[in-house]
Amino acid sequence: MTDLDVEAVDDIDAPTGVDAPEYVLYGGKGGVGKTTCAAATALASARDDTATLVVSTDPAHSLSDTLETDIPAEPTRIREDMPLFAAEIDPEAAMGEGPLGMEDDALGGLGGMLGGGGPMGGEDPIGGEDGILGGSMPGADEAAAMRLLLDYTDDDRFDRVVIDTAPTGHTLRLLELPETMDSMVGTILKLRERFSGMMDSVTGMFGGDDDVDAEAGIQDLEELSARIERLRAILQDPTRTDFRIVMVPETLSVMESERLLAQLTDFEIPVSTIVVNRVMQDPSEVLGREVGIPGPNTDGCEFCARRWDVQQDAIASAQDLFRGHEVKRVPLFADEVHGEALLSVVAACLD
Repeated sequence: MTDLDVEAVDDIDAPTGVDAPEYVLYGGKGGVGKTTCAAATALASARDDTATLVVSTDPAHSLSDTLETDIPAEPTRIREDMPLFAAEIDPEAAMGEGPLGMEDDALGGLGGMLGGGGPMGGEDPIGGEDGILGGSMPGADEAAAMRLLLDYTDDDRFDRVVIDTAPTGHTLRLLELPETMDSMVGTILKLRERFSGMMDSVTGMFGGDDDVDAEAGIQDLEELSARIERLRAILQDPTRTDFRIVMVPETLSVMESERLLAQLTDFEIPVSTIVVNRVMQDPSEVLGREVGIPGPNTDGCEFCARRWDVQQDAIASAQDLFRGHEVKRVPLFADEVHGEALLSVVAACLD
């Protein structure tokens, strides 16, 4: 970026604060710019002294690059001049603690059955080699992310949490987990009750007392179930959550976003905003005021003109399909969007 461009960007009034509920989730197909939107929103949110956490559940970990700072796995303040916190979840590392954040013996006698060994210390746990709660269980990385999101919703350090979600398929499994896990917890409690009766007979014959561990395990599961219910209620409350779908102006992306919206509607997840990213319009035209940032030359460049024709068709389809939702446009920039300057422009487009 040239010095002239930097000066032009610096002249833009960076949005202070955002009109959004406590939880803002950006979702959509991989590579459409969810991280950029999440980082821009979080920066704008923190500028009015709103304690804001931006967190990525995408294994690609591009949030550090976008904000131009190393971001750890635990929420950490990354700016001294504003209360901006960030975290990048490493699902594999989180799984090392157990997908639900419970100790290996938290389930009492069922710990081995559900993962990491058979009921008597053997090698055939329920669900296969790794058990139904561990190892290579489908959706295990989403389980780890969900556990951490449960922590963030209970964390009074943050007034707003902005989430850069994983690509569409992963996101949907994550959103499906509360109901799946709730059912799983109920099943575990029933199994634990049955297994506890058998273990009582065994301990009665050979001595020992497993009641304390059993009760602790059941209490842990009941607490987890209650937290899952709270999270589900938050995600379905339009006064507390806004799931924003990000797409690019291409036919396939429009179709993917339409499917995502339908599925989110089935999950009763509120969606108020559709973000069309990388639009080949002059930034000044998108923002409605002169900003001095170079845009595509659709008059003198045949390639640009043809791409703009394709994009206009896709945008028209999006406007028609997503009636009742606010459709925001973010222009395609000549430079990669990272650092506060261009993120301020993106935030202005999303404002």
